[in-house]
Amino acid sequence: MFQEQKFVVPELNGISKKTIEEHLKLYAGYVKHSNLILEKIKEYSIDSEKNGFAINELQRRFGFEFDGMRNHEYYFKSLEGSAKGLPENSTLKSSVEKEWGSWDAWITRFKSICMTRGIGWAILYYDPESKKLINAWVDEQHLGHLTGIKWIFGVDVWEHSYLLDYVPSDKKKYVEAFFENVNWLNIEENFKAATI
Repeated sequence: MFQEQKFVVPELNGISKKTIEEHLKLYAGYVKHSNLILEKIKEYSIDSEKNGFAINELQRRFGFEFDGMRNHEYYFKSLEGSAKGLPENSTLKSSVEKEWGSWDAWITRFKSICMTRGIGWAILYYDPESKKLINAWVDEQHLGHLTGIKWIFGVDVWEHSYLLDYVPSDKKKYVEAFFENVNWLNIEENFKAATI
């Protein structure tokens, strides 16, 4: 069974406590439904021939719920411990600069991905095969995740992540606020774990 993680998210600039509280409830729902789906698949598998269609549809739904759970765990971890920048000798920063020329060039590019129309996630991955950082857009929670690579950083740009604070046409203000609150030391830890 998957366990709901507890996150200590401090007061944020531009993202209200109420938004975080409601967002954490959505995360709890992903954990709950990931577990429920696995229970149902196990139950239906007793007669998998009779329940084949239901099992297949539950399996399809599992990707949505599981990725929603994991995406949010990375998301909330990036906000724990208050906003902190990276030191000059950061391995993540030097890798970003190697890939995009400068930290600021990558930030600009990544924020533009956040502005993709529709619901989803902007994600920075590390590909251990090519040893490259890769930016990506993932629709919903699960459509477009790249295979065999590691999550480093991501921004939830579903409207639920900012609707209590901003109207949909102000998504850019939410993205800017999110970046003001990131604890980049936590993101550096993700990068170090991915490159081991």
